[in-house]
This record gives sequence, structure tokens and C-alpha cells, in this order.
Amino acid sequence: MYLISGKITSQIKLNLCSFIIINTGWLNKMKKHEYEWQQQIQVFIEEIDKGIKDYKDEDLTLQVLSKKFGYSEFYITKRFKEISGVLFRDYVRRRKLAFALKEIRDSKKDILEIAFDYGFSSHEAFTRSFKKLYSITPSEYRKKPVPVVLRTKIKPFDRYFLGIGEIGMTKSTEDIKVYFITVPAHKFLYIKNYDSDGYWDFWKKQSQIPGQDCETICGLLDSIKGKLDDQGGSEPNSGAGQIMAYINDPKGKAECYGVRLPADYKGEVPSQMILQDVPEGEYIVFEHGKFNYEQENCSVEEKVKEVIDSYDFASTGYSLDDVQGRVEYFYHDPAQFFKVVKPVRKCK
Repeated sequence: MYLISGKITSQIKLNLCSFIIINTGWLNKMKKHEYEWQQQIQVFIEEIDKGIKDYKDEDLTLQVLSKKFGYSEFYITKRFKEISGVLFRDYVRRRKLAFALKEIRDSKKDILEIAFDYGFSSHEAFTRSFKKLYSITPSEYRKKPVPVVLRTKIKPFDRYFLGIGEIGMTKSTEDIKVYFITVPAHKFLYIKNYDSDGYWDFWKKQSQIPGQDCETICGLLDSIKGKLDDQGGSEPNSGAGQIMAYINDPKGKAECYGVRLPADYKGEVPSQMILQDVPEGEYIVFEHGKFNYEQENCSVEEKVKEVIDSYDFASTGYSLDDVQGRVEYFYHDPAQFFKVVKPVRKCK
């Protein structure tokens, strides 16, 4: 055992405090640098999607991107893999095939023309890559589209997922529109969880169930034709027809994620999903218009919630309907709106 004088002990404490302060500052700088790189990779991903949509295969090379953003090809490859979890070339190839599959599914364009549009050198090369990824040839898929897991656009930088929060604490000043609608009969294809609490917690819990992680489910839903809410969006959100929901059933209230489909939908149902008939019904809609996701997302959700909680049904002739089987939908697409669609019934 060593005896340390008060003076020496004070010096040790001072040195320790200095060490902590210096290293905390260093860690914060490293954290900020990592966030900046996640933002940069997100920019690369937007460029990739734009190049694919515009059929500009020449813009999708590491050489072009490295010159455009001022980094070496090696460094971009390394950072892309570290942050996104996939190799740059694999991500580009799978996104090309996802776009190509949708054209095969939704258009009558010749398959060879589609292959050339997405940078494949021949019909054979395209068919080989398509079958390797989806276990079906392009011509077979066109005859009978089946659910497959598409490579959806990744989003390595999300302020809310990373716990950074909003930029600038901007508060929404837009009014919430409230109106009643009649929703025709349809089907709802979805997965569910009874224990989750919100979007991020939902996917965290689903990722622990084989075949129900976010990438797999969003990829499957993206491949399905005829989604009622699909507006051609490239993000896995309501712009592409994918929505959150709540359903009351005998086991309780379940948080769900899925797509609405026509009432006469006859397509194949993925084994890990549920297909439910939803009869025609009355709903009340609480809608906020488009907003800046990075600056306003939390405040928009809070504002909509406040309006819902304080809404007075007394003079409307309606009340909320929470009977088993009714579905409450959540539409989240910052480019258009955030809206909550809740089932109601007429008061007797």
C-alpha cells in the first residue's frame, strides 16, 4: 500500500480531470465526424438512385463519385461498407435490379430494353443476375409476379434513430386538417407486434423474429403490385404505400406495418405476413401537410397528437370505434403529409 500526500493526491485529481475533459472533447469530435460521414453516405445513396432512375449508368461508378465528392475510391468503398453494412457495388447492383423488376412488373417494355436501360450488357447477363437474386427469371416473373425481397433505399443517416433529434427546434405552425371519409372495402397485408412502442421500437423487436426484420419486410412489400397508397415513392414509407397501423384483436392492441391492397387482391401472401379483409367504414382523418423531416418531425407528431387528444366529437354525430377488427392507419411521408386515420362509428 502506498501513502500519497494531499498535495500529490490533488495533482492526480487535476490530471485525471484534464484527461477526462480532453478525451471527452476528442470523443465528441469523433462522434460529430461519424455523423457527418453518415450524412455524406446518404448523399451518395441519393445520387445512386437518381442515376438509376435517369438510366445514367456511367454516373454510378466509384470513379465518378470519388471525383465528384473529393474522396478516393478506396476510402468511399471502406466508409460505405462500414456505415451501410453492404458493399458499394452490391448495393448498386441490387438497387438496379429492384428498379428493373418494377418495370417488368408494371410495364410492357421489352425485357432486353429494360436490361440495357439498367446497364446490363445482354439479355443473358440480366437474366442470370435477376434469377440469382430472386430465384425466378424476368420472363417468369412477368407472367406471374410473386413477392420477392427488393433492395430498398437504405437510410444510414436518420437524426431520430441516431438520437440526435431535430435541427434548430423548429416548430410547425401549420394547422391540422380534420375531416371524415368513407374508406371502401380493401385488404391489409401486414406483420404485427403486441409489445412494441412506436416505429423504432417496432423494428427493433421485429428484427429478433426470423424473416421479419425491416429490410426483409419493406423489400417484400415493395415488390407487391397494386398497393392502394403507392404513389411511386422510393422511400419505404407511405409514399410507396407502406404504412403503420394499430389493430384491436382478441389478444389486445397490436402495432402493425403493412400495405393496403384492393378488396379483390388474389396475389401470393408471404408466409410471415397476415392478409386481413377490411370492410367499408367511416374514418376521421387528422392531417398535417408536408414538413421538413430533420427540423420538424417530432413537433409535427406532437401537434397532431394534441389535436387528436383534444378533439370534441360531441357535435359531429360520430365517436371513435375501437371494436375488434377495425384498423387505425398512420401515413408518414414528409414530402406530402403526416396523417392519422382513425375508425369511427355514427352515434345512435
